[in-house]
Amino acid sequence: MSKKTKGLLYNFIGFAIIFFSIRYGLTHFFGLEGLTRSLIAFGIGTLLAPKFQTVNTKEGEKLFMKWIFVKGIKEVE
Repeated sequence: MSKKTKGLLYNFIGFAIIFFSIRYGLTHFFGLEGLTRSLIAFGIGTLLAPKFQTVNTKEGEKLFMKWIFVKGIKEVE
């Protein structure tokens, strides 16, 4: 699997976990339903999800991650 594919997959998985967790919480704790619940979960998920990106360097393609809860940019093995 290429680094670009891994980055895309990691972006999707990270967002999906946060999105569905927030969506469930909004339903369970606040009683929100319908489009409002999904839009709020989308906004929060977009802000909180880690971002993965591939970069071409002299050593080859590398995958990097940036996240609000981790200081700086980290290289993913």
